[in-house]
Amino acid sequence: MIKKFLTIGLCSAAFAFGAHTAAQAQDKDLSICFAYQTLETEFWVAGHAAMTQSLDEKGIKVIEVNANEDANRQFEQIKDCITQGVDGIIIIPQDGESVIKMIGEANKAGIPVAVFNRPPNPDNPNDAIVVVADNVSIAEAAVEHLTKKARELNLDRKVQPLIMVGALADTNAIGRREGFNNVIKANSDLYAEPIEVPTEWDASVALANLESALQANPDVDVIFTSSDFLFPQIRAVLSQQGRWQPSGQEGHVILGGLDGDVTACKLIRDGYVDATGVQDLFFEADSTVEALLKAIEEGDKTPKQQIDDKGFALTQDNEAERHQDMWGCVLADKQG
Repeated sequence: MIKKFLTIGLCSAAFAFGAHTAAQAQDKDLSICFAYQTLETEFWVAGHAAMTQSLDEKGIKVIEVNANEDANRQFEQIKDCITQGVDGIIIIPQDGESVIKMIGEANKAGIPVAVFNRPPNPDNPNDAIVVVADNVSIAEAAVEHLTKKARELNLDRKVQPLIMVGALADTNAIGRREGFNNVIKANSDLYAEPIEVPTEWDASVALANLESALQANPDVDVIFTSSDFLFPQIRAVLSQQGRWQPSGQEGHVILGGLDGDVTACKLIRDGYVDATGVQDLFFEADSTVEALLKAIEEGDKTPKQQIDDKGFALTQDNEAERHQDMWGCVLADKQG
């Protein structure tokens, strides 16, 4: 198994790879285009740092392009990378639909491409290495723990759940909602019909919509956010209502999320968040780089492979045992 470690400025990361592979990469004087749609969240920042530093340590030239959440711009950036004659492409796409034509361009040019964490939609006819979290099962693991806590409420009514839904052009958001709904439906004796709050992966949209939802439905008992980066917005709204309370205190709203970032780690430790589904960033970034370099080494210009990250749920019950397995907790420890 490849050893993983993180060092931090804001967030920097590196991976130790086999010397044989590294030497071959340096001998070939490779260049990799790394096209990402944004660095808005800790997960994207940490994943970006992990891959760029590991490639740099191998002497591989990295051409970075940031689309700033513009899918059309990202497509043009990919075409420009192809024109420059790069040996491989890593994409963190804006969404699962726009990346399809980007993969198609790389396939036509005979350049192997890897898609990190945000997979193309199922109708993608093109070939790529796709490294992705199993969003359905990771969400299920987190929501199952929330359900355990919800059953302890012993209310004289059904428990009212709420989900903050991501942008549904993103297959990650679709999978997370599916995992949430699977557990809610499996416990229909416990739960009322869930409330859905659109966020479009935008903090200001999430804040406004959550405020409206809780004004209309003040008896919400469980909130699941499809991404941990929205916990500050949840905190702001619950604080206004006097309901930002740790577990075990009157008024506590059972809270869960998905990603495994620094904020979630700290809030679980402090008792405010009950569980989060964790993406194994270490495994995902590691697998992306290794699979792409292997395809280049073998001359496979259109590799087709899916690598799944099964993840896990970090909860208040297992936090002490699994603390070091969550990338956000590793970063939190470094930050002090």
